[in-house]
Amino acid sequence: MLLVTNMAHNETPGSVRIHTAQGNEWCYNAIEKAARFYDCNRSNAIAFACEAVNRLVRATRAVLERDNLTRSCARRSPSRSRLKGMTFDLETPVTVTPKGDE
Repeated sequence: MLLVTNMAHNETPGSVRIHTAQGNEWCYNAIEKAARFYDCNRSNAIAFACEAVNRLVRATRAVLERDNLTRSCARRSPSRSRLKGMTFDLETPVTVTPKGDE
């Protein structure tokens, strides 16, 4: 759960709190992992991770939309991954030509 304080209309908030009780303990652990990964404080780690997710999704979409993506690559692609809060669906069009209609 996210709580924003000291915020007027269309302004950046003075502070943001993340509740880590009542089933949200994983939030603190995720933030700590991000801080270690980015080697920075928790606030910057959250911002860096949010930006990274946006870039990751754009890059994944670009790869999955390539015309030359082989079936083998598609099977190993992030479309088969399960990321918390994200899913990637991959549709592979199949054309069947009956023998003799070639």
